[in-house]
Amino acid sequence: MNRKMRDNILRGIIYLTAFAGMFMMVAVLWEVIQRGWPALSLEFLLQPSSNFGAEGGLLYQTLGTIILMAGAVLIGFPVALGSALFQTEYVRSEQVKTFFRAIIFSLNAVPTILFGLAGYLFFGVYLATGVSWLTGALILAIMILPTIQASIQSAIECLPEKYREVGMALGLTPWALARRVVLPQCWYGAVTGALLGLARAAGETAAIMFTAAAFSGATWPRSFADPVPTLQTHILVLAQDSADAVSQTNAWGAALVLLMIVFILILTSLVVRSRFSMEAQR
Repeated sequence: MNRKMRDNILRGIIYLTAFAGMFMMVAVLWEVIQRGWPALSLEFLLQPSSNFGAEGGLLYQTLGTIILMAGAVLIGFPVALGSALFQTEYVRSEQVKTFFRAIIFSLNAVPTILFGLAGYLFFGVYLATGVSWLTGALILAIMILPTIQASIQSAIECLPEKYREVGMALGLTPWALARRVVLPQCWYGAVTGALLGLARAAGETAAIMFTAAAFSGATWPRSFADPVPTLQTHILVLAQDSADAVSQTNAWGAALVLLMIVFILILTSLVVRSRFSMEAQR
């Protein structure tokens, strides 16, 4: 087999796998949209659920999901930003950078159910936060840490070296260099990381299933110790325990709302990164 034929075969395999991935994604999107669209209405979005979630709308489930997402990013973003700045601006040894990077990104390999179990034992039992949205936000913050840090660190590493050279020539300390030079030029990476972190947090179910979520009856949390209803657990309950057509339609409608939230966040992050990354590197 000559080189040209081998290249053609490999190219065909790449195209085939890419098409298969796109086909499966489009098929899933079409199924969710087709089944969930009949449930969408203003009342469905703004009314609270009733009859143990089988009827009514998604008001408190949507608010609970947003609370967990926002709490996770508010907790995880400063840690990710500090870790990214430490590795890019303070650490000079490549071995040390590799070690820290391996520690952070190994979190992506941990099953989410283990995050939920370990997080509940540590935060819920040992620190006595119980089953609450605070416990869920802390667990999600740890889970989305690699996503946020990867975006910030990638933006910082793409910054032309001339910016740092000018700052060091002016006698700036590493902290002053990071605060006055690096961050103003790489803010798009921080925004993108926060948006992707929100999207990642919105898609997690197992980690919050027995640490933060109330499956029925909960409304707006009145303290840090209150659980919250979420879209993820709402879909799970309706899909498993309800067989009537109305409940199934509501489950698909909730799935479509969750999908729209994630899609909007990812699309916004792509727009921000593509629009401002080139400007920052000039």
